[in-house]
Amino acid sequence: MTEFRIDAELFKDMLISAANYLEHNKKLLNDLNVFPVPDGDTGTNMLLTLVSAVKEVTVFESATIGKLTQAMSDGALKGARGNSGVILSQLFRGFAKSVSVDKEALTTEDFARAIELGVETAYKAVMKPKEGTILTVARSMAEEARRQVNGGANLLMLVDAVIEAGQATLKKTPDMLPVLKEAGVVDAGGAGLLVIYKGFKMALDGEEITDALDLSTPAQLPAAGMTDISTANIEFLYCTEFFITNLAKDVTEDAVDRLRDKLMHIGDSLVVVGDPTLVKVHVHTNTPGKALQYALRLGELSRVKVENMKEQHESITGLSPGRPQKPIALVAVCAGDGLGNIFKDYKVDELILGGQSMNPSAEDIKAAIEKAPSDTVIVLPNNKNIILAAEQAGKLTRKKVYVIPTKSFPQGLSAVLVFNEELSIEENVKEMSSAIGEVKSAQVTRAIRDSHTNGFAVKEGEYIGVFEDAIIAHANSIPDIVKALMEKMVSSTDAVVTFYYGEGVSEEEALALSEEIGDIFGDMDMEVYNGGQPVYDYIISVE
Repeated sequence: MTEFRIDAELFKDMLISAANYLEHNKKLLNDLNVFPVPDGDTGTNMLLTLVSAVKEVTVFESATIGKLTQAMSDGALKGARGNSGVILSQLFRGFAKSVSVDKEALTTEDFARAIELGVETAYKAVMKPKEGTILTVARSMAEEARRQVNGGANLLMLVDAVIEAGQATLKKTPDMLPVLKEAGVVDAGGAGLLVIYKGFKMALDGEEITDALDLSTPAQLPAAGMTDISTANIEFLYCTEFFITNLAKDVTEDAVDRLRDKLMHIGDSLVVVGDPTLVKVHVHTNTPGKALQYALRLGELSRVKVENMKEQHESITGLSPGRPQKPIALVAVCAGDGLGNIFKDYKVDELILGGQSMNPSAEDIKAAIEKAPSDTVIVLPNNKNIILAAEQAGKLTRKKVYVIPTKSFPQGLSAVLVFNEELSIEENVKEMSSAIGEVKSAQVTRAIRDSHTNGFAVKEGEYIGVFEDAIIAHANSIPDIVKALMEKMVSSTDAVVTFYYGEGVSEEEALALSEEIGDIFGDMDMEVYNGGQPVYDYIISVE
């Protein structure tokens, strides 16, 4: 009997099927979030990451499965949102690395090895992997895939067994992470990975696939602070990017190095990465035709893009000349005009719209990094669910990128306040990283569903106070919540409390709250600013 294999067309159907099935289960996955707040929901983040991968794959009308897996990896990398999305992109990246570009179809062994390498890559990408998460579920699925291969299973049997193993592990995640057990849920990321594999299985089993998947993504506002980027001093006019595929058999690493040397003589901003199976090239040059001609000696050209950078800046984005370059530029993520204006006042160069319920992708962050007026860029994510995407963005650009792991706006502002243009990048990173530990921050919002967490039985609609990633109070009034937060946050060495009020709060309400809290904590200065942020009625800092 002929061995069942996955060819390029079937693999494309599997990805489309998975994206559709993930779309149908998005709300269910979002509801698994431990906190009862809209905090960059897992289902939405994984869906947007997968949709970005599908976009890249569906460009090809015909291609090898090797090319499709690489396209999947590239798309997921660009569209990765939130921690779950970044980890998914790394699972796909490792999967693609195991498949040669000229591979026509995947055997059972190929598929198992791809899953294994995906898990290896994802674990390496996370600095401190936690068990009881999507990583644990993915590892158990990879281990089962290897057992199935060793037992002589065919590919269809392997996928069935992998899903069963993932489900069994997912049920155990509450025993691995106490926060899941208390909330009475399984890990949302692990559940999302299972949904994707069940979508794969639907395509393998010939179940109906909906081709009408909406491949659009939510509109993102352009990064702020872009109106002064200079185009007057562009030495090399054309941004030229392409892949070299189907390289000649005699092409070696030395040949790729020689191509790099030739391109250096006709341009700058050069990036040449890859190996004798696939090479990606990015170069700024005045002779793009010559760059392409050099590359043609190695193999075929794919996904060629040549853009006039002056037109791109001035015509498409409406940017104007005159912005000076800096030794170090600052990029920050925030939501709310008020918070953005505060960052601008302290010379943050680029703002990225994002935060809770609105995690920017790695590609969004990369775009802001590229627009920043320096080749050395510090990024402030200001949300724990955006840190991994920011780190991923740093790998997508030729610039030197340093991510300060800020988890809130107050932490980001504290980091910005100690930034000193006269210090080296290493000194600034050290000072800014230290500063984020000197401020305490909390948020006030409403619960969007009933939940059990941190010993509390929270009811939908109640106000909740979040301090250091934990819900520490719930009540029916904001003053009661804020008082409870202050009792936890304030110490004898603190001197200032700052309230940033959100888009649904008036200035009068915020001032009245600060006066009421000031009467209780009379030795501290109370400051009030219009943050304009969504989701949170108040962001509070104490220092």
